[in-house]
Amino acid sequence: MSDSNTSNLADIVQVARDSAEFYDHARKEVTNPIIQNLFARMAASKRRLIEALSTRILLEGEQPPESGTWLGGLRQFYADAKAMVASNDEAVYVSQLEETEDRVMEQLEKALEDIQDPAVRTSVLTVMPDARASHDEMRRLKQQLAA
Repeated sequence: MSDSNTSNLADIVQVARDSAEFYDHARKEVTNPIIQNLFARMAASKRRLIEALSTRILLEGEQPPESGTWLGGLRQFYADAKAMVASNDEAVYVSQLEETEDRVMEQLEKALEDIQDPAVRTSVLTVMPDARASHDEMRRLKQQLAA
């Protein structure tokens, strides 16, 4: 695997890990059981993506990243602070989590532009439908809560 392929997959894994950890955190902060279940399902979806792409990285002889990014932690802190003063903390978390979905999709799309290796591209294409569905679901929920 080229360094570019490894780098692209590692970037996706890190951003997805940020997202999964943020969903887990937000699930504990909200009180609506429907939103809690949604956040748990979204975190599980991100863990499946992490597992799939980490497996591809390992198959290519590299080690997948074990942590997220500093930006992911900062986003959680920001959401917590904003939720403390907001009248609807669920809307705050949904809005911030939808932005993490944007980051995941941006990394996946960037990888598809950059990666030439067919096996690596297939790994990315395999996780795209679930990632797109998660992204779209969070966008719809964000729009509903804003209305």
